[in-house]
Amino acid sequence: MRRSGGLRTLESALIRSGLGPVAGVDEAGRGPSAGPLVVAACVLPPKPLPALAALDDSKKLTEAVREELFPVIQRLALAYQVVVIPAWEIDSIGIHVANIEGMRRAVAGLDPVPGYVLTDGFRVPGIPVPSLPVIGGDASSAGIAAASVLAKVTRDRMMVELDEQFPGYGFAAHKGYNTPEHNEALQRLGVTTEHRRSWRNVRETGRVATDTAYAG
Repeated sequence: MRRSGGLRTLESALIRSGLGPVAGVDEAGRGPSAGPLVVAACVLPPKPLPALAALDDSKKLTEAVREELFPVIQRLALAYQVVVIPAWEIDSIGIHVANIEGMRRAVAGLDPVPGYVLTDGFRVPGIPVPSLPVIGGDASSAGIAAASVLAKVTRDRMMVELDEQFPGYGFAAHKGYNTPEHNEALQRLGVTTEHRRSWRNVRETGRVATDTAYAG
C-alpha cells in the first residue's frame, strides 16, 4: 500500500481537518489537435484500498493497467463524474476556458457534494466549495490520479471509435496528438469535424476532407 498510501497525504490531512469528502479533478486531451477534451472528478473512500494499490498518474501507467483500474475506480468511488467537451466547443471558447468549464461541470455533477476539491495544476474559479490547485497533482493525490485515469481511458476509447469513423488518420494510435503521421494524414485527407480548427496545424492545412462524412 506504499504507493497508494503516499498518494493520500493531501486527502488525509483535509479529512482530518473536517473538510471531506475530498474530490480530485483532472483532464485528458489539452494538447491534441483532434478529438474532445475529457475532464473527470472523483471522490475516493477515505482509506486506501488494496484494489487501488497500483493507482498513479495515468501518464505513468501502461494502457493495460489503466484499463484494469478504470472499472475498479468506478466501482469503489464514492462519486465520480466525466465531462466531454467536443472540438467545436474548444474552438469556440479556447482550450483553457474549456478546461476550467469542464472542471466546474465535473464537480457540479458529483453526489455527494465534496467538502473540498483538489485540481491538477491550476486554480479553477467558480467551484462552489474550497479548492486547492496542486502542481503535479496526479502524482501526489489519489483523487486526482483516479480522475486522470477516468479521463484518459474515456478519451482513448473515444479516439478508437473515431478511428473507425474517420479511417486513415490513425486516431487509434496517436489519439489526436500532432505526430508526423497525423500531420501527414491531415495534409492528405483534409480536416474532419473532429479536428480543432483553432489549432495552427489544422488551420494551416487549408482544406476540408472531401468525403462528405468527414466534412463539417
